[in-house]
Amino acid sequence: MHIIKYWNLFHLHGKKVVFLLFLSLFFFNAEAQKNKGNYNFLDFQQKPYYFGITLAYNNSDYKLRFSDSFINNDSIRLANSVTGPGFNLGIVSNLKVGDHFDFRFLPTLSFAERNISYATPDNFRLPYTRKVESVFVEMPFHIRYKSDPYRDMRVFVIGGIKYSFDVASDSRTRQADELVKIAPTDFQIEYGAGVQFFFPFFIFSPEFKLSHGIGNVLIYNDNLDESTIIDKVLSRSFTISLHFEG
Repeated sequence: MHIIKYWNLFHLHGKKVVFLLFLSLFFFNAEAQKNKGNYNFLDFQQKPYYFGITLAYNNSDYKLRFSDSFINNDSIRLANSVTGPGFNLGIVSNLKVGDHFDFRFLPTLSFAERNISYATPDNFRLPYTRKVESVFVEMPFHIRYKSDPYRDMRVFVIGGIKYSFDVASDSRTRQADELVKIAPTDFQIEYGAGVQFFFPFFIFSPEFKLSHGIGNVLIYNDNLDESTIIDKVLSRSFTISLHFEG
């Protein structure tokens, strides 16, 4: 069965997605000026802050940068990052800053799986996988820009930074020495977009975002071939979130 690489598809069509998002923002801002009435968003617009919960599905992997020794290595022919699924559960804290901007803090518990697949010259078609299963405590800080409401909905874009700590790293450290070690802490840049739907008692906001690690999380081990062939490991994830706020 052929597996679709959603991350690659996004990068392939990323410019089209960004263009459509900004076109949507322009459309909603223009149309919002023509539509005024007794809508649900008017009640929430008076609140300076509100809270909520978030449920999310994540798809995570690594971006590998190989070292010079990879070319001369005789025991490993190929190494790839394999995407793994996961889910998030968190709390939403939203502070209104003017009519179009929000400051958001979303402490989250994230379960993620990122795998590295290796192939040897003798078993090139049967690679073996090193699993990195993690439980992250994440602390994202986002700035959100919102369009003017159109009836009871509006679109938004987000950007910010996230700190994460892997609480499962100690258990991995106590495992076999042949496992590639990953640092427990990481900083990532995040950006994405979504739509707000205003209901009488809550706001429903589906959202997608991309996360890119900005630091090398590989713990180098010169006694392990799986580690020496890699120079840098950068984390990446694609997340689809459902926010329930009010």
